[in-house]
Amino acid sequence: MNRPVPRRATVLYAISATCAAIGTLLWVRGQTAPPRVYGSFLAADGYTSSAWRVWSPAVPEERFGLYLVAAGLVLAVAASLFSIRRD
Repeated sequence: MNRPVPRRATVLYAISATCAAIGTLLWVRGQTAPPRVYGSFLAADGYTSSAWRVWSPAVPEERFGLYLVAAGLVLAVAASLFSIRRD
């Protein structure tokens, strides 16, 4: 008979998924190229890149996003090991 997953493992899984999702979004944001101009027409119609930084200027958003994805994976493995150990 399988026992339910402990609440701590569920919280770790939720934090893991959140880190991975935010990390993926930051990585994608860092990978996007600036808008292209075709003649006098701006392709992104009024798009201006944001000067808002999530992290230090020394660490690009792509790298910070990858750090968050890695942290999410580590937390998922820890939650998995925690739930296996509790069984």
